[in-house]
Amino acid sequence: MSLHPLLDLANDREVKQAKGFRAVAVDQNGEKLELLYKSEVKSAPNREEKGKKYLGVSTGRIPSAPQAGKDDRHAAMAIGSWLQAGGEALDMPGGLQLSLVDCLVPLRTAAPSKEQGDADPNKGVEDIDLLGQLSDDRLAIIRLKYLAPEATRGGAGDTPLRVLLSGLAQVAMADANRAALGAEVEAVTGRGIGEEAPALIIAASPRYWEICRKREAQKGAGWIREIERLGREVATQIGVEVFLLGLELEDSPAWTYEEEGPLLSGTPKLIAAWESGAGKLKPKPKSRGKKADDTPAIVEADPSRPPRAYSIFESFEPGDQINHPNLGAGVVQAIMGRGKILVLFGEEGKLLVHERPAPSA
Repeated sequence: MSLHPLLDLANDREVKQAKGFRAVAVDQNGEKLELLYKSEVKSAPNREEKGKKYLGVSTGRIPSAPQAGKDDRHAAMAIGSWLQAGGEALDMPGGLQLSLVDCLVPLRTAAPSKEQGDADPNKGVEDIDLLGQLSDDRLAIIRLKYLAPEATRGGAGDTPLRVLLSGLAQVAMADANRAALGAEVEAVTGRGIGEEAPALIIAASPRYWEICRKREAQKGAGWIREIERLGREVATQIGVEVFLLGLELEDSPAWTYEEEGPLLSGTPKLIAAWESGAGKLKPKPKSRGKKADDTPAIVEADPSRPPRAYSIFESFEPGDQINHPNLGAGVVQAIMGRGKILVLFGEEGKLLVHERPAPSA
């Protein structure tokens, strides 16, 4: 086993198979992934120690035409070009905004060494597709998966679980080098980064999600449910919030190849990866006999506490009523680990940040 257990798991044969990854996901939980995450933090390459930067680093040749298996990388470069041309912050479902900082950000300190083998901290480590900063100042590690609207199949091994695990490994490496990476981000954007762990954003084209659901015929709800569960447990156990999003790019092809590299044809847009409730099982017919209801009880609003405006700097408790600028009125259901609350807006639960330290004057 290498120094990167999350990457090892991401490359597991079953994880890479459309028919096998759901079973592996079922066997994983927040506690197991936290142990692997801590190992990734401990073994992360350190570019600052080697006198190397993270931002503005060229990590490969500029492509002049499509290349097999390179659409994800070319999409990152095209979005990077859009960013350099003055691209604005992107709205995310749920009310946050994402400001892009750079594309193809290197994490390795050198090319992997065959002599060192599994003892090499650079083995298996890839560039961050896109690095961003959320409107609450958290760093965001963005993993891209792109399939054109006319695609009829996905790439070999491109399962949602593999993307989640490899992305979580990159978050751990960024977390390990937070000070150096944050200093470079602040120098470029003028904004410091928060004290929380970076967020993980999986942004895939709608066609990617469609094909993932088709490959697991009659089991779509099953794997979606497990991926959403792992996202919640990672947020609670590790403090890494996971966003599962769709990435809409205008036109097809979504970019052209120019002398300076891939150029985006329009403005990217972030949407929900799938419809609300896609991962829920269809209810089974009710039996005649009475059974205990194990459905989690909904926490009702406490009428003795007046509604308050939502702020990441406020502290909330179950039963509190909050008014969110984008999501509307909601009721806090539970505390979900480090600086997170679960809030019910109508019939939809949302994980929100709270109890952030107020900025110093």
